[in-house]
Amino acid sequence: MRSDPDCVFCKIVAGQIPCFKLFEDDETLAFMDINPANDGHSLVIAKEHVATLFEISDESFAAVARSARKLARAVDLALTPDGLNLIQANGKGAQQSVAHFHIHVLPRKLGDALKLNWTMRPGNRDAIAALAEKIRGCL
Repeated sequence: MRSDPDCVFCKIVAGQIPCFKLFEDDETLAFMDINPANDGHSLVIAKEHVATLFEISDESFAAVARSARKLARAVDLALTPDGLNLIQANGKGAQQSVAHFHIHVLPRKLGDALKLNWTMRPGNRDAIAALAEKIRGCL
């Protein structure tokens, strides 16, 4: 299993840094975020070190997704939030805080003023169609 000796999440997986562990299996680890955006903010990480979605294997991604769903259900039962975001960021432009693949499980309350949302506005349909064609060409 790949590991990066300089990665804080790899150090947590190795037991070198403590965490508020929620659960783990062979491929994933879930723990509380120590810099929570809201109460109950937690993380699910791949145990294997990969930085982004573009590097993770299909199998490992599926394992993280299963664990994120399991954790989200537990957070929902424990905290009964008004909603819940699953957030996964890739790269500095997306504000990825640790270069190790992870999903944030983020409980939300109405009026929490957390800035994750954007204003919906109609897009230019011709531009959308052109981008769709370009993306389809890369699939």
